[in-house]
Amino acid sequence: MNRWFMLLLMLCLAPGIAGAESRVMQILGAIDTNYRIKRDIKADVLITQQKVDQGTKVIDMQYFRRDADDSFLIAMRAPENEKGNGYLRVGDNFWMYRKNTRTFQHINRDESIGGSDAKGGDFETRKLTELYGPALDANGKEILREEMLGQVPVYRLEITAQVNDVDYPRKIYWVRRDSNLLLKEESYSLSGTHMMTAYYLKFTTIDGRYIPVKHVYIDEFEKGNKSIVDIANIDTADIPDSIFTKAYLENLSK
Repeated sequence: MNRWFMLLLMLCLAPGIAGAESRVMQILGAIDTNYRIKRDIKADVLITQQKVDQGTKVIDMQYFRRDADDSFLIAMRAPENEKGNGYLRVGDNFWMYRKNTRTFQHINRDESIGGSDAKGGDFETRKLTELYGPALDANGKEILREEMLGQVPVYRLEITAQVNDVDYPRKIYWVRRDSNLLLKEESYSLSGTHMMTAYYLKFTTIDGRYIPVKHVYIDEFEKGNKSIVDIANIDTADIPDSIFTKAYLENLSK
């Protein structure tokens, strides 16, 4: 899954799914359905990034998103060297704007956002059902079981990538059994190395849906590094078309 901003506005899974289809695929399909937001979204995003060799870095941005035409815009507000910079995605086009040169550059989905660990691809709305499938055990059965995460009853499910262009080819999810909220995620490399652990610690509700507004990402490969994401001031009012333009980013930095 997109590491962060699939995480930015991941919504609750639909409970009580039934049928002959793989249970794991049903859950992934529910995530896809809920993640495709019908409303425009505006939010303030604060990333506190802690690295052993660099100390603490705070990254502040304003985020605009419209799934109807696969658009998003990120306006950087901090740190000072990133203030006025931005990123714009419209359809298949993805640009980075730099205020010091007042220029736009086409970039790919692997580009770092604002010097953080987040990448451009983390803001996309690609379907999980097209990216991942259930991991199978030695008997060819999908790996899905009930267990406890602390005091919370959860489903534990494992998935593997079906395409090459994902950050992590194997993931494990822990999902609440009562509300189907994603609480924990582990990401693994192709060789099986544990790379990242994510915890979703706080949720809010908008239009009857759950949105995680506090996430913690722990780097399991480079020990001691972690990032904390706080999302605030979520607004679902219609966003003017003029926001998703190069002109908007240019005007912000004047």
